[in-house]
Amino acid sequence: MWIPRDITARLQQSSQLIQILIGPRQCGKSSLLSYISSPSFQEVTLDDFQLRHLANTDPALFLAQHATPLLIEEIQYAPPLFPELKKRVDELKKQHLFSSLPQHSPKVLFRLTGSNQILMDRNVKESLAGRASYYYLNTLTVHEILRVLPETPLDEVLFKGGWPELYTQPTLSPVQYLNDYLLTYVEKDIVLSAGIQKQQAFHTVLGMLAARTGQLMDYSAIAKDSGIQSVTVKEWVAILQRTQLVYLLPPFANNLNKRLTKSPKIYFLDTGLAVRLQGWSEKNPLLNSPQIGHLFETFVFAEIIKYIQNYGKNWKIFVWRTKEGEEIDFLLDLGQNRWFAFDAKLSMHAAQPTPLPSTFKKMFPSVKHLYLITWSRKKLQLSPECIALPITELHDFLSTLPLAN
Repeated sequence: MWIPRDITARLQQSSQLIQILIGPRQCGKSSLLSYISSPSFQEVTLDDFQLRHLANTDPALFLAQHATPLLIEEIQYAPPLFPELKKRVDELKKQHLFSSLPQHSPKVLFRLTGSNQILMDRNVKESLAGRASYYYLNTLTVHEILRVLPETPLDEVLFKGGWPELYTQPTLSPVQYLNDYLLTYVEKDIVLSAGIQKQQAFHTVLGMLAARTGQLMDYSAIAKDSGIQSVTVKEWVAILQRTQLVYLLPPFANNLNKRLTKSPKIYFLDTGLAVRLQGWSEKNPLLNSPQIGHLFETFVFAEIIKYIQNYGKNWKIFVWRTKEGEEIDFLLDLGQNRWFAFDAKLSMHAAQPTPLPSTFKKMFPSVKHLYLITWSRKKLQLSPECIALPITELHDFLSTLPLAN
């Protein structure tokens, strides 16, 4: 079974000579590029030790042996390939510039995937600056899953997360799958590439962060509870951000209003991973736990941020919160003084007509509605300024917002 990805059209419409698709392992990068590149692209993976050895020791020979267009998976394992790719692209551009043939838009020659953002950062930015288009892919969205499997319960999506294999191979155990993922990717790949020495402490902090998803980030509290210095916790959170596993949502800041808080909120970008790190093995106890509200807020946030990434939107998102506790979960900035306010509410019972805070309305007079993103599948006008919007309709709502970028 193939699950179409929302990012597909952007990849197919780009004419940049090199495309680089970045994201966590097993989120579907290789499958997507293979799907859209077949049959014209030759495909190689640097998970293959022999190919990796050749790419590192003789990158020119490696590229000579593989005709373009070429799809290279796990490109981060062969840093010497990057300057050779730069050389090839520059030569092709020069030939195209001085060619007597009619000028046509160049076609994509190389598609690259990378699962380890830490290693990618070390090698890509300098070598391919200005010569490649970068795209970020994370796990499946609610929209992508329900488009193909419309009968899938939302609580199952929240529990399993968006890992494609859990939907294309429904007999897989999500608990075992995510245990293996944490062991092979998070605890080994990330820990080793980042040079983290205290592996057990890192795992402990990771669990504490998962327990706090959807809440204000408090480095000091985690440092105290884990016995790790606050500065180290900050370093580890930054690593998890770079690897697209967590996101620190910044607070909206305004120098004219000292009532606003300055603390960010932390979110996992896949609820399945957060659920597993919290220790839940079954859905029903989770759905009746105190954690479910923050996990649903994480669910909503992930849908918004993945939409921004998949469609390449130049939007910004903030948490708006005053020191008195007034809060807007997600303040979306489309630019040119266009703002949208969202709150996550797990149930319709909790989604009562909610007025916009008076302080907020003074700061953002152009915002006329607060959208409560709910678990329910019904859209309701709760009051003149409050609309309940199902998470299943969030993707389509975002696609209607004015001025695409």
